[in-house]
Amino acid sequence: MKFIFVLCCALLPICVHAQDRDFTLSAPPEITDTGFLPYVLPRFSLKHGARVSVIEMGGDVVIGPDGVPVFAGLGTVWHVSGADGAGPALFTKWLLSDIGKRTIDGFQPEGRALFSSQVVAEELAVEAIFEGDPVLGETLSLRHCGRCHVINETNRMKGMGQTPSFALMRTFDDWEDRFSTFYVLNPHPSFSQVEGITPPFRAHLPPAIVPVEISQDDLDAILAYAATIKPADLGEPLQSQ
Repeated sequence: MKFIFVLCCALLPICVHAQDRDFTLSAPPEITDTGFLPYVLPRFSLKHGARVSVIEMGGDVVIGPDGVPVFAGLGTVWHVSGADGAGPALFTKWLLSDIGKRTIDGFQPEGRALFSSQVVAEELAVEAIFEGDPVLGETLSLRHCGRCHVINETNRMKGMGQTPSFALMRTFDDWEDRFSTFYVLNPHPSFSQVEGITPPFRAHLPPAIVPVEISQDDLDAILAYAATIKPADLGEPLQSQ
């Protein structure tokens, strides 16, 4: 009797640990009607010792349009979402693993694969938001940057020939980085000061020209203005400025 009690106590943590992984799952009829779940879930349970109960709605794990994209089929990309917990986390991780992907691809009723693990990540168009004042940014750009760069029609004839215009720089893939960190790109460090960001000029190396001295708010305004500029059409014939 004592041996049985000790054995039960020894197995208790294992049982509790397994129960922590148990969860419920719900999926739309398009999925359940194919027989996909009875094929996939036992393989997951065998791997991780978790019991998965399929319910009609409101499961701990939900297969549907939201969450992590895990497989495609029936004309859509299916996602997995769910509550926090060991079981749901393991299930999502397993579906994205090599063995999980092979399981998804291996479901082939009547010799035809209904689902594919090869899911292309959905790209969301994210519009950058600039907090600066573009009207002030135009003024500052003409005052500080217009010495060398063509900013717009206002100073079209005053830029330096070897210096790209703002419209040309807007065609660069990294234009935002270039504008927001211009003060570290040559030749700007030798004559540019951004309050609270750049170190003071060295006493023995004063700027050779009137320095550009701006604040972070000024820089935000210039960036906001640059964002409003239409990128140059490089397909048009080049015109002298």
